[in-house]
Amino acid sequence: MTDYLLLMRNQGNPMEGLSPDQFQKQMAEWGAWMGGLAKAGRLRDGKPLGAGARCVRASIVTDGPYAEAKDVVGGYVIVGCDSMDHAVETARGCPTVALGGLIEVREISPAAV
Repeated sequence: MTDYLLLMRNQGNPMEGLSPDQFQKQMAEWGAWMGGLAKAGRLRDGKPLGAGARCVRASIVTDGPYAEAKDVVGGYVIVGCDSMDHAVETARGCPTVALGGLIEVREISPAAV
């Protein structure tokens, strides 16, 4: 089984405008999705990311990660999957998708020894 990074992108904070009931529903969906991955032994790690970021290029530091773009990287999950197609199917179940977010799926290359 290979590890894949699911990088969550949204335009702003999609949870911000939800009613208390909608917020609770979203949290339950997140719990069910993450819990299902954990129960299957496929969840490796996953965390939300803070709002502030900086980008470094040579000697220039800018606010970021995407100063000119509307998309914000909001968090990540690392999952074990049998293939890229399996990882994409896993990403489709992420609650971020239902809120209009985008999931970038990337294979994590094994460390060179």
